[in-house]
Amino acid sequence: MAASERALRFGIIGAGNIGRVHAQTIAQLGGAAEVVAVTDAYLALAEQLAADFQVRKVYASAAELLADPDVDAVIICVPNKYHAQLAVEALQAGKHVVLEKPMAINATEAKKVVEAQRAADRLLMVPHQMRWEPVVEQVKEQVAKGALGRIYHAKTGWMRRKGIPGWGTWFTQKAESGGGPLIDIGVHMLDLALYLMGNPRPVAVTGATFAEFGPHRRGIGSWGRPNWEGTYDVEDLASAFIRMEDGSTLTLEVSWAAHTDLEQNGPFVHLLGSLGGASIHGARGKLLTEQFDRTVDLELSPGPDAPPERVAMFRHFLACVAAGREPVSNALTGYTNNLILDAIYESSRTGREVVLHWDV
Repeated sequence: MAASERALRFGIIGAGNIGRVHAQTIAQLGGAAEVVAVTDAYLALAEQLAADFQVRKVYASAAELLADPDVDAVIICVPNKYHAQLAVEALQAGKHVVLEKPMAINATEAKKVVEAQRAADRLLMVPHQMRWEPVVEQVKEQVAKGALGRIYHAKTGWMRRKGIPGWGTWFTQKAESGGGPLIDIGVHMLDLALYLMGNPRPVAVTGATFAEFGPHRRGIGSWGRPNWEGTYDVEDLASAFIRMEDGSTLTLEVSWAAHTDLEQNGPFVHLLGSLGGASIHGARGKLLTEQFDRTVDLELSPGPDAPPERVAMFRHFLACVAAGREPVSNALTGYTNNLILDAIYESSRTGREVVLHWDV
């Protein structure tokens, strides 16, 4: 880092598991960024993170942290219900924002974030770290070159056999989270598939959700501590069919708990193009084509020097701040995801296709 440059100074709002992951990642950036402040509704969590990562300032509230002129950017890692409110306040305070997924609890709240970001002339990134996985970057490069031709259909999802997180906590309460696996891990796969397809504009959605495990306290995973005095009023499986303005289509299926074969578990994306295809399952991937009347599979694997995806993601954000350009996972992509998620829930409720209406 040149003598005239200085580290971008972050404040973390929300010192739970994800907040700690971001602190660990920033510590790997070689002095290009640092965490200078932290806050949490449970002050002890903030104090513990500060002690573990040598963070100088611990604030009792988000408002106090946002008022600190030493903080250039904030990372928001709180329950989904509070994402939009805090993002708007941070942007209005003149901070750049890294806003955990989903960008908001619904599209109405997401629109407020888009409008605040445009008015504030500050950058906002939704940290969908899967975009920076090495195999994903290789596939994206081939898509950009036109090697797959026209991508006319894609399939994506994330299936878990037994993985309901924090039963009874905010994770499983719709008023706090907005939904279950669809808005939790499904949003990652929706975002990734749209990104790899070239961000086509979605126009209509049909979807269905099911709650066959959670209400009976089955399918409990290891993430989060259950609160057996709490409630479960979200889905544990969702599926959807999404049509794009250019005629392409996308299918999505996601679960926290389902009787699926273990080989089918985990995140996946399959792209079907006119000249070739691509398949990503976890950290593995392959390109699929046809030559001399024979099918050809080309295995993809991370290079030996590929940085961890979260490190690459933050390097992208730092470069965007330095150059004043929009991150690839910006507020508009976050709004798009929320718009589709809302439509899936509405379609499940009504049993009808939902036509999307854009107003940003």
